Amino acid sequence: MLVKDREETLLKRDHIALMKHPETAFYSGVMLMGKSEVVDSGCPTAYTDGVNKVYGRAFLKRIATAPKRRGLVLHENLHVGLKHITHGQMMFEENHKMANLAADFIVNDIIENIKGCIVGTQERIVELPDGAVYDPMFHNWSMREVYNYLKKHAKPKPKPQKGGKPCDNPTNPDDGDNDPQSGGEKDKEEWESVEVNGKEYDLSDSDEHGFGDLKDLTHEKAKEINDAIDKALREGGILAGRMGAKLPKVISDLLEPKIDWVDAMRDFVNSSIKGKDEFTWRIMNKRHLANDILLPSVENETIGEVVVGIDTSGSIGGDEITEFATELASICDLVQPEKVRVLWWDTEVHGEQVFMPHQYASIASLLKPLGGGGTHVGCVNDYINKEKVQADCVIVFTDGYLESDIVWNISSPSLWMITRNKNFEPPVGKMVVFGDD
Repeated sequence: MLVKDREETLLKRDHIALMKHPETAFYSGVMLMGKSEVVDSGCPTAYTDGVNKVYGRAFLKRIATAPKRRGLVLHENLHVGLKHITHGQMMFEENHKMANLAADFIVNDIIENIKGCIVGTQERIVELPDGAVYDPMFHNWSMREVYNYLKKHAKPKPKPQKGGKPCDNPTNPDDGDNDPQSGGEKDKEEWESVEVNGKEYDLSDSDEHGFGDLKDLTHEKAKEINDAIDKALREGGILAGRMGAKLPKVISDLLEPKIDWVDAMRDFVNSSIKGKDEFTWRIMNKRHLANDILLPSVENETIGEVVVGIDTSGSIGGDEITEFATELASICDLVQPEKVRVLWWDTEVHGEQVFMPHQYASIASLLKPLGGGGTHVGCVNDYINKEKVQADCVIVFTDGYLESDIVWNISSPSLWMITRNKNFEPPVGKMVVFGDD
């Protein structure tokens, strides 16, 4: 960081102080990622694009104390360390103001609970800047959990009637167009404020966190950024460990070993392939060609019907479905199932879509979700048995908050793709945790 004047000098001192303190040293590697710069225009407060951090000069000048300024620095770096920009992409695209607020509640809770002082003084290492959003209720929550809470308690802006007058009843619960799963307008609602424990927060007053710079990230680039963050956290963890630091739960959860859900799902589907008894050199094995490895393919290496049951009960967002479908398309390209049957369910199966090989490449754009009620995954079991669907394998895509007495007597191999509830235990089959939080 080039030292140009007072703000740059103070910012550099703040970084050094944070990296030397036992309670904040863990974030050292993240602080060294990307650029940290002070700008004269275009940034009324401060923001991060998921890697770089930018601070408005005028905003820094208004921060009265060093602890609050260090709190601001840690605030932006926590957004990076918690991968709020890359992992929260779906939430930012749905409602960036509400996503900003949810992310801020998370990082500010961590800052508020850091009580350490500069060695030899009574000066706290970090304090929340004036006006920072904070509520102790969100202690150890994830960004997704806070976002869902805010969405549930948000107050929409009055919608103008014809002639420009506001509606008397802006939120009509009987209006089917507001069904979040119906493709209506609810997800595009303009929110005015949200109340948390008696305090109202203006949803029009939150920083962008530079999301616009990263919303078009490719999967490969996002993975590159996330891998760099993981490496930075490990490096900071070594230093923090030597100092005897204790990590917040949201950080320790982030460091838990993760299963690569993409590889797990591919392995599951591949394990269901039939006809593995003869090899042929006439056709090369497509799964290894990309690595320049020439191996024979399996004669008649095919899989019959794959059933994909997708939960549409409320917490599964459109971007998650699209990402899942995109990966499903690549699996279809690799193993060429004879048929893919997608079931849309909440408390019942509302409909199905059947895809044939010529449609696999565009499967993501062809999906038409149905549902939006409660959750009862047993309906998938009932439907498959009632319709006598002969599936070679069944993949269930859900948040994992399901009934405790799941009836699942399907003979086909089953894979449970869980977005949120890590404590879910499938009645049969394998489980993989899949999700942003």
